[in-house]
Amino acid sequence: MTVALDVRLYRLTGGRLSIVDRGKPSLLLHHVGAKSGAHRVTRVFQLADGDRHVIVASKGGTDRHPAWFHNLKANPDTEIEVGRERKLVHARVLDAGERDELWPRLDALQPVFADYRRSAAEAGREIQMVALEPRVAAAASVGRGR
Repeated sequence: MTVALDVRLYRLTGGRLSIVDRGKPSLLLHHVGAKSGAHRVTRVFQLADGDRHVIVASKGGTDRHPAWFHNLKANPDTEIEVGRERKLVHARVLDAGERDELWPRLDALQPVFADYRRSAAEAGREIQMVALEPRVAAAASVGRGR
């Protein structure tokens, strides 16, 4: 219920207010269940990096990746909402070198990520990052028919 309320609040305020991420940059991630095929929308922390948005599959440093990570791997072409703008994107899991370059910027925005990385490592998991990159050819159809 909190997720649905947070998504609604995001849409009503153009992303300015949140139940969960109080003041942190975020977006609404549309994803399709890898097994169920169900459409889902999840609010996630994000780092704007040029024309792409980077999201972190931290799940609080637990031993498992969030469901949206598995869903994006299975269905990488998706849509995001950033403020009041909808964008068609392709999800790409970043390699270790790319993650290493981005961690200092992400830690500055969300210091708890360092703790999450330690907890995840203790549980045998490395926290992944996903770049949501524009799907240029399809950009002209964003917002049509909605």
